[in-house]
Amino acid sequence: MASPGIFEEAHVSAQLSTLSRIPTTWGDEVRELARQANAVILAHNYQVPEIQDIAHHTGDSLALSRIAAASDADVIVFCGVHFMAETAKILAPERTVLIPDANAGCSLADSITADQLRDWKSEHPDAVVVSYVNTTAAVKALTDICCTSSNAVEVVESIPADREVLFLPDQFLGAHVRRVTGRKNLHIWMGECHVHAGINGDELAARARGRQPGRRAVRPPRMRLRDLRALPGRRGPGAG
Repeated sequence: MASPGIFEEAHVSAQLSTLSRIPTTWGDEVRELARQANAVILAHNYQVPEIQDIAHHTGDSLALSRIAAASDADVIVFCGVHFMAETAKILAPERTVLIPDANAGCSLADSITADQLRDWKSEHPDAVVVSYVNTTAAVKALTDICCTSSNAVEVVESIPADREVLFLPDQFLGAHVRRVTGRKNLHIWMGECHVHAGINGDELAARARGRQPGRRAVRPPRMRLRDLRALPGRRGPGAG
């Protein structure tokens, strides 16, 4: 028969375990609610630090969707924009996916609708549709190949040279792919992310030289060509 001391020790241990889960801040409260719901909290790199601090995982949209698919959580809380949550649902259809802000949109994803893509495809019925991952689920459903910024060139190069390609929705990434591949039958949708469109290469280059003399910048391909050329350094595409 177990001694009373063992029961007392177990009781104290249970109390300490309970106390350790009592929320002391709003972040603790969110984490505790997530634990109770068996939820995983994902925060995009663009989120403010306070949101990233309480997330279980941070990263770019595609990496987070892959984490969501591999997770054993019942609920996925995606702190990002609509297309990110939709992508997570595509990769993990049996999970409940929640987005905290119903109005969170992406100007790039919103730059083409499913109806617009249908009309574009009707003008090029034999073309292969290549969509950047930053698109809505409705647009992805009409897509032949979905790419990231890091594999867009490789994806287009894998398509037979005699096939037309419809590349969407990022005009700057499309221009980068056309420039690298030299492909003449690559048609580009004129969509853009308002943040990337607002980047001024000359201004950034001047700031970089002033703050970090001699340093070289890593330049994303989702910028205007003239702004890419203005920045010293090399191109380094992101994952998504």
